Amino acid sequence: MNLSEYLAQANALADECRALLAGLDVATRLDTAKGQLNALKDDRLAALQGGLRALPAEDRRAAGGAFNTLKLSIQEALDAFAQRQSAATGTTAIDATMPARGVWRGSLHPVTLVIDEICEIFRELGFTVALGPEAETEWYNFGALNFPPDHPAMELHDTLYLGEDTLLRTHTSPVQVRTLQRYAPPVRVLAPGQVYRRDFFDATHAPAFMQLEGLAVDEGVSFVDLKATLAEFARRFYGATRRVRFGPSYFPFVEPGAQMDVEVDLGDGKGLRWVEILGCGMVHPNVIEAAGLDSEKYTGWAFGMGPARIAMSRYGINDIRVLYDSDVRFLEQFAR
Repeated sequence: MNLSEYLAQANALADECRALLAGLDVATRLDTAKGQLNALKDDRLAALQGGLRALPAEDRRAAGGAFNTLKLSIQEALDAFAQRQSAATGTTAIDATMPARGVWRGSLHPVTLVIDEICEIFRELGFTVALGPEAETEWYNFGALNFPPDHPAMELHDTLYLGEDTLLRTHTSPVQVRTLQRYAPPVRVLAPGQVYRRDFFDATHAPAFMQLEGLAVDEGVSFVDLKATLAEFARRFYGATRRVRFGPSYFPFVEPGAQMDVEVDLGDGKGLRWVEILGCGMVHPNVIEAAGLDSEKYTGWAFGMGPARIAMSRYGINDIRVLYDSDVRFLEQFAR
């Protein structure tokens, strides 16, 4: 094949493609038009592209330009057909052969939803949010919170140490001490954040999880204030008809200490039952003193809860591990 024959074949193919598209009815589907066009041009285009190598070197430049012009003219003819369709129907032509695009909608994680709801309830009760570092000193994490030096929680098998005196905090309680050191009472704060423990990852435990603690310190604060505030929180969160109860419990940083249970329906057909949702108590005088305050003048109460377990009781989840799976099929159930 010489250059003149090559150019003749390219021009002939361009004319045939334009004629094909010009002769189609505007009601023809765009994918049908593309199919007919491809049947006409694909093999011949491939032959022309392969024929470039057979031409003399001095003719390849002109032939390559003609080949590119051919492809451009075919695309222009197809665009013109689509414009004719659009003008005839008054709408933009849609390529029905294109795969559909899924509509993605982001949403908050169920644990985040619970934290936000709890913070909003306590904000209406006069609390504000305080944050602190996740890498803490041993004194802030244990010593300032009245943990004795031989307490089991300070052992390596329970706590993740980063160095001789630095560790990943095991609770957000250090934020309470830091807040009391920085601000004079009255203090009412919530301390949400990530905490770390060397727990096995099972249906009810995780080595890294969110915790939310609260603290109220002022003159004349009593256990009555603790019970009234937490009972009001439970009624707002779970419903006005839900009952709460307090039972004795031990924590080094409170005295006396208690746990609060709420009647919750876990959605398993067994009805209401008592479920522990948080630990609480009056702030130990040693913690008040460690923060640099006079324990004879100031008293306070504190509580701590795991929002993941609150989310489990709220949404009827029986395995905490699904909250860490990042499975969109699970998480999209909570989209708002």
